[in-house]
Amino acid sequence: MTKLTGGLAAVLSITTATAALAQETTLTVGGYGGSFETLMKELIIPEFEAANDVKIAFVSGNSTENLARLQAQRNSQELDVVILDDGPMYQADALGFCTEMADSEVKADVYDIAKLGPNSIGIGFVATGFTYNTEWFEREGWDAPTSWLDLKDPKYKDILSIPPISNTYGLHTLVMEARLAGGGENDIDPGYEVMADEIAPNVLVFEPSSGKMSELFQSEEIAISIWGSGRTKSLADTGFPAAFSYPEEGAVALMLAACPVVDSDAPEAAQAFIDYLLTPEIQVKLADAMGAGPVNTEAELPEELAAVLPYGDKIADLVAVDWDVINPAREDWTKRWAREIER
Repeated sequence: MTKLTGGLAAVLSITTATAALAQETTLTVGGYGGSFETLMKELIIPEFEAANDVKIAFVSGNSTENLARLQAQRNSQELDVVILDDGPMYQADALGFCTEMADSEVKADVYDIAKLGPNSIGIGFVATGFTYNTEWFEREGWDAPTSWLDLKDPKYKDILSIPPISNTYGLHTLVMEARLAGGGENDIDPGYEVMADEIAPNVLVFEPSSGKMSELFQSEEIAISIWGSGRTKSLADTGFPAAFSYPEEGAVALMLAACPVVDSDAPEAAQAFIDYLLTPEIQVKLADAMGAGPVNTEAELPEELAAVLPYGDKIADLVAVDWDVINPAREDWTKRWAREIER
């Protein structure tokens, strides 16, 4: 009898433990690796887990990788929330990978420009503009760059780097040059002509890697690049004399964006996590650690961050590109870039 009782107790214990495990909610979030992953795991995820009785599994990858993951898992999604650059996010939403976002109070405080579509939303602003070595410019007696047209200036020959079109910063450059030459997303030819004939001769290297771009600055192989405000802040935080300049025609908005993934097995937690990322407190953390300007109008940055990040009055001056036109054409544009720009 004692043995039966003990066995029954063991079975009940196992059953209870299994039931408890089954009830635990796991939220799988796909997002950038590197410093973003560190920020999420150290400063953002633990607080959400504790407050919501949820376990978060973080899957790292760049925007291209996580978009490909959504496509590969079309019929059985692993991710519950995905964080991508705005261009790939438009693709993810258009391809039906994002489900409808629930209305919430915090979303009412988000800038209109950050409301990307019916099922996706920006969680942080990055501006595409000029990064430059302030000591080098001072040594040469040069003013900070002020216009996208400055990329043609012969004084920048072999000390300029622009990312390729596969990188959003390079794509932004092409679109802005097209617009200033009388074209735009629907007429990209003028952009290619300016890039090939007047800007590419100045370019030392079309560098896609943020780590390598930093090395090019630190080794003084380049003095200026087209880059993001957040990347510039990260470089300046190392002690390097880097500064960001907003072009007078407008810096281009590049948003970190999030969406709840379709067929999630934790839909309520997915919605709650996105709202959590939009709260003023978390927006300030993203700004401090990632150099991403807040999309929440109620977030207040300290003076030193407000001076360098897209924030406050700077938001109204940001330029948006038309991803509905760009995304269907991007493969062809990329092939043309290889033929005409990086030849």
